[in-house]
Amino acid sequence: MIFYKSDDEIQMMRKSGRIVADVLSHIKKHIKAGMSTLEVENIALDRLKTIAPDAIPSFKGYMGYPASICISINSEVVHGIPSKNKIILDGDIVSIDFGVISNGYHGDSAFSILVGKGSEDTRRLLRVAEESLYEGIKYAKVGGRLHDISYAIQDHAESHGYSVVRDFVGHGIGKNMHESPQVPNFGDKGTGPKILSGMTIAIEPMVNVGGPDVFVLNDGWTAVTSDGSLSAHFEHTIAITDKGTYILTEL
Repeated sequence: MIFYKSDDEIQMMRKSGRIVADVLSHIKKHIKAGMSTLEVENIALDRLKTIAPDAIPSFKGYMGYPASICISINSEVVHGIPSKNKIILDGDIVSIDFGVISNGYHGDSAFSILVGKGSEDTRRLLRVAEESLYEGIKYAKVGGRLHDISYAIQDHAESHGYSVVRDFVGHGIGKNMHESPQVPNFGDKGTGPKILSGMTIAIEPMVNVGGPDVFVLNDGWTAVTSDGSLSAHFEHTIAITDKGTYILTEL
């Protein structure tokens, strides 16, 4: 069942989304080579405590997940667990996914960043992956079909020679971090549920240099590309209304 949100509920989600956006923006300013991924987790938690002490990280304890952020490096696609033993190196792609629940509503967002110097090919992957997110958002509008979003993401990524991950998808969001509908990053336009006012979803393309296949490491969480190729991940929580579509996880 899809839970459609009232204007008041969307405003509550906007507050949660802005908390997430602030924390991720803060991380972007401070992440650097030589840090452990656990240090990045602590940066996020310190910032959250400063700006919204009553907000709770959405991921901590969710289905047993042991941390508050997901931080994935290079061929790690999603759900990398922060560790004091994992050190960020110059030229790494670092993908960070973070969510909070505040006043009963979740916000969820992610970005990928190139730390230090890197190749033009790596920068191109990040650019196209982020563009794919915004291509999807363009089609998130009342009267369309959900897979219009999916098709736009897939078409943009694949037209540049990349693939989109199929094992993990975007999702509805609200009082629960994961709600219906699922929002795949691939599909045929004109299919899927009709997009109606009040729908709130998290769109999150995961774009690989190589093939789309992934597998999960022995930690039970970290998903990596099957061929070892680089991956990038971007995500926004959005609200779709009769008045327009709004990105809730930006400042």
